[in-house]
Amino acid sequence: MSGAKVALGERLFFERRLSVSGQYSCASCHEPAHSFAQDRPVAIGATGEALPHNAMALVNVAYNISFGWMRPRVRSLEAQMLEPMLNEHPVELGLKGREAAVCAQLAADRAYADDFAAAFPGDPAPVTFEHVVKAIASFERTLVSGGSPFDRYVFGGEHEALSGQAKQGMALFFSRRAGCSGCHSGFNFSGNWRDAQGETGPASFARNGTSARPMRVPTLRNVALTAPYMHDGRFASLTAVLDHYSSLGACRSASATRAVLRCRAQRAARVPGQPHR
Repeated sequence: MSGAKVALGERLFFERRLSVSGQYSCASCHEPAHSFAQDRPVAIGATGEALPHNAMALVNVAYNISFGWMRPRVRSLEAQMLEPMLNEHPVELGLKGREAAVCAQLAADRAYADDFAAAFPGDPAPVTFEHVVKAIASFERTLVSGGSPFDRYVFGGEHEALSGQAKQGMALFFSRRAGCSGCHSGFNFSGNWRDAQGETGPASFARNGTSARPMRVPTLRNVALTAPYMHDGRFASLTAVLDHYSSLGACRSASATRAVLRCRAQRAARVPGQPHR
């Protein structure tokens, strides 16, 4: 992964010519201001059709073991990206059948031609659909979020980084009474992860009382920015999420709920990435 490839991927992430309508890009559903998620219940494709799921946040996505809400066998960003690009039922970007034509448009753009040549040196015809996918995946792997008050407290030893109320919420979050960390474990609060040393276990999926099948455990990084919540965006607030889990039998009082919310608010950090200019 090179700087040239990441820079190209960033341009392509915001490139509307990748969509059948010319009005949508990857960033249409994965907005930087919302931690590369979207503030609507479910995403809308380039043809205006509602998609079945909420757009997942992309921060720290490089550490994921699998990608998407439902399929644990989708194990790379490159493989995942083929779905929004090529899906027909429903259409997301609507690129299927247009791959060669779109690549020809990009190759005819001098700036893009130079960027592809820099990102894939030595290739006599660098503007290909495979390279589009690889470049965007390279950019997505740089969307790393950290340095939150929680991180400074736990990993940096800054004891004043969290308020007393947030510390109370943290204790509840990791307690058996609340049970939050049973699913939302690990540094990314999404269960098992992978890094340079390998995978800590299988991708984390769980039943959450909202679907007939297990769904992947989403990250809680920057969770204050990623409403609405759950795979179908049914809950507009974190309070509603916690009320839902309380209704499933978790023992949590109203005061405990507020404490957990205060802890979750401390997991927000600077959101990486800015729209291409």
